[in-house]
Amino acid sequence: MRLLIVSDTHLPTRAKTLPPQLLDAVPRADVVVHAGDWVDTATLDLLEERAARLIGVYGNNDGPELRSRLPEVACAELAGVQLGVVHETGPAQGRERRCAERFPGLDVLVFGHSHIPWDTMAGDRLRLLNPGSPTDRRRQPYCTYMTAEIAAGRLTAVELHRLPHRT
Repeated sequence: MRLLIVSDTHLPTRAKTLPPQLLDAVPRADVVVHAGDWVDTATLDLLEERAARLIGVYGNNDGPELRSRLPEVACAELAGVQLGVVHETGPAQGRERRCAERFPGLDVLVFGHSHIPWDTMAGDRLRLLNPGSPTDRRRQPYCTYMTAEIAAGRLTAVELHRLPHRT
């Protein structure tokens, strides 16, 4: 099972459209995971239309319309992996401990908010992933997103994709 993991798209405030490389990856994914801060409903509509399956949450910049359509936290079992999605996890310091305590039954927690790619383990079970942002790199050298695979009941082949700078 192939996952496309994205967060903090912030359309149309940070960019007018999603990057072509990211859009091209959508139909190749079995599941698209979005960790919030969509900002516009058009992006949600687009991914709902193009993705085989979409798991998403709202973020702190998402207004009432998005909040009425998306949960704050989403959980799903994907081929034996317990996946959770949330926008905010708090400061980097202590993140692993806080997330392990808050989400004891998960194998993977996807989060966003910081726009900073993150891939760590919380204890011996919970993997924390932040794909960064495909439209707003903030203090990072690149805009980014992630892909991953699930095989034999575990997450494998996690890859951070750097997007070309927009002109």
